[in-house]
Amino acid sequence: MVAVIGATGNTGKVVAETLLARGQKVRVIGRDPERLVPQVRKGAEAWVGEASDAAALTKAFAGARAVYVMIPPNLASPDMRAYQEKVSDAQAQAIAQTGVEYAVLLSSVGTDKPEKTGPVLGLRLFEEKLNGNSRLNALYIRAGYFMENLLAQVTVIKNFGIVGGPLRADLALPMIAARDVGAFAAQALLQLDFQGKRTVELLGQRDLDYREAAAVIGKAIGKPGLSYSQLPAWQLKPALAAMGMSTSMADALLEMSEALNSGYMRPLESRSAANTTPTSFEQFVAGHFVPLFTGKAAGA
Repeated sequence: MVAVIGATGNTGKVVAETLLARGQKVRVIGRDPERLVPQVRKGAEAWVGEASDAAALTKAFAGARAVYVMIPPNLASPDMRAYQEKVSDAQAQAIAQTGVEYAVLLSSVGTDKPEKTGPVLGLRLFEEKLNGNSRLNALYIRAGYFMENLLAQVTVIKNFGIVGGPLRADLALPMIAARDVGAFAAQALLQLDFQGKRTVELLGQRDLDYREAAAVIGKAIGKPGLSYSQLPAWQLKPALAAMGMSTSMADALLEMSEALNSGYMRPLESRSAANTTPTSFEQFVAGHFVPLFTGKAAGA
């Protein structure tokens, strides 16, 4: 059996549903029982609990040979670092206590750095906790920059007529769709052919900077002149707070942006067939950004 943390999230949902489609026994773990119902209808066993509750996760992982683990986003957490530590402690403890043999962790490019990477540092520490479990076979998926991060630009475009953010306009990023990360993780959990501790970077279909991304978005939504502007922290922090983000999380994201802008945080691997994934940014914009921008359900 495979237990899946964040089974209703962008990557976990793909993991769970891919495994179910392949006839695997899956236990889906989430906070909201209603959101787990579609997967239960497909044959999953539901377990309602918090990703930071070690006792609950120990029961949820019982009997599982493999797990998909991650730190679910909590943008409103007043202490982002403490939240991350509590979540990774709980999951690492549950894995150790239940004797899980295999774990696939959603990690990130940049976890090779020991400081000044914002929320990515929490993933580095999660990797280190799993490294301390000598019996565990663990695969750390160090994903690139999620395309889903650009969905927040829907509001920015509607309110200000631009794409805006903290990153340099000319900074090429390995943009990746969450569904490709989920598909890769699911395949790893089907094969279970990794031994010891292993890292792999996933870099998306190609690198894009925010100017190129804005051009693709503008063409898709009928605003061909859409441009990108790099915005200063003093301007961004109130906007992030208005979106419900805590000061702690906003500061962490801005720290990560500085690490990306300076080149301190970057992929270690050269692009190859092994770390390139299929979904293009154009496909993502058509399937996710445009429906959100127009208020129409995908496929409508």
